[in-house]
Amino acid sequence: MTAETSQTLDRGLRVLKLLADTDHGLTVTELSNKLGVNRTVVYRLLATLEQHALVRRDLGGRARVGLGVLRLGRQVHPLVREAALPALRSLAEDIGATAHLTLVDGSDALAVAVVEPTWTDYHVAYRAGFRHPLDRGAAGRAILAARHRVADEPGYTLTQGELEAGASGAAAPLLGVTGVEGSVGVVMLADAVPERVGPRVVDAAREVAEALR
Repeated sequence: MTAETSQTLDRGLRVLKLLADTDHGLTVTELSNKLGVNRTVVYRLLATLEQHALVRRDLGGRARVGLGVLRLGRQVHPLVREAALPALRSLAEDIGATAHLTLVDGSDALAVAVVEPTWTDYHVAYRAGFRHPLDRGAAGRAILAARHRVADEPGYTLTQGELEAGASGAAAPLLGVTGVEGSVGVVMLADAVPERVGPRVVDAAREVAEALR
């Protein structure tokens, strides 16, 4: 029994490591081939890991690392926020809009760090812990776009009024951070996002990604 339990644990840890090493997730078949075990074993491993939010599966059935991995350490979210705050502060002050770092949590986009500008008369109230579907709002749409990114695309996503009437958003995905899907963006009270905001958000996302590596 001890040997069997150790083998199961070893396989579960190997699944997490394999998923952490890919930005696009892995199918059950791909995991089965990499682990050298049958698909039934992989299904059981994934089901157990999903129960603990360590793994999630997208609509296409590809398995990815879940945010439960972050929750294993109580200080991980504070560390993520701390790493992202300098770039978010600079972005918020430069644009004059609320800046945020958003990560994937299941089928939702979850804001884990938010910085509001200090010099504006008014801005959108946006709080850490706010969540919304991935297919609504710039933050989630930027993450989805990154999964099918084309090289000549601008690298950022713009939306208007999807989460709050009269508010527009811009976001760019975090790229090159193994095992983490997320985006950096701003939300502002405007009918349209000014032209310079998109490239500025891309720069901020790059800064945050570098801080998290």
